[in-house]
Amino acid sequence: MKNVVVTTDNLLQIDKRDIHRLIFLLSKELGFEISELAVNFVDRKTILSINKTHLKHNYTTDIITFGYNETLENLEAEIFISYVDAAENARRYRVPLEKEIARLVIHGILHLIGYDDKKEKDKILMKKLENKLVSRYSMVVKNPVNFNDIKNS
Repeated sequence: MKNVVVTTDNLLQIDKRDIHRLIFLLSKELGFEISELAVNFVDRKTILSINKTHLKHNYTTDIITFGYNETLENLEAEIFISYVDAAENARRYRVPLEKEIARLVIHGILHLIGYDDKKEKDKILMKKLENKLVSRYSMVVKNPVNFNDIKNS
């Protein structure tokens, strides 16, 4: 997909085309266009640093999104996904890692198009749509890496 950049380090061997395809399908279903979007798969140290610097939170998290535009017509944004936290989530919830990665990308996109999960009623609404989209599109992401290869980096 044009205007989408996917970055990973050497540990996470993900097919970037899968992420592009997922975002393309989401854009068609949810009706948004992308001016610029960076999806960055990072280690735990990096996500912690971003969380401390930009959000003043002293803990790791699985995803952080930054939207830079005022309207939803042409998204300009960055998504940072901790693949270590993604792997831990997948183990904890007993789901394939590729499904958890799809869930996090979907979650990030939903935030960028205006969904919020701070209030309980908003969280329920967002989670319902997220689950529907994960059911529909999680098979797009294939075999990113073996769980055992991801350490608490």
